[in-house]
Amino acid sequence: PRHKCGNQKSCTQNYFAFKIISGAANVVGPSICFEDLVLMSSVKNNIGRGLNIALVNGTTGQLLKTNTFDMYSG
Repeated sequence: PRHKCGNQKSCTQNYFAFKIISGAANVVGPSICFEDLVLMSSVKNNIGRGLNIALVNGTTGQLLKTNTFDMYSG
């Protein structure tokens, strides 16, 4: 069976499913999936070098904001 965000098993009731992939250099980009919805990825063109962050409401699961912080350039 397929589970949300491609996880190996389903989350229990009252928990959100998520998957964060850090990427591999310039070969595989990072991505953030939440409740089977890709929030950040190279396909959406909203990721960058450094920290990629998605702020989600912990009660409703609503995406509030995404941002990237380039830790290399300072």
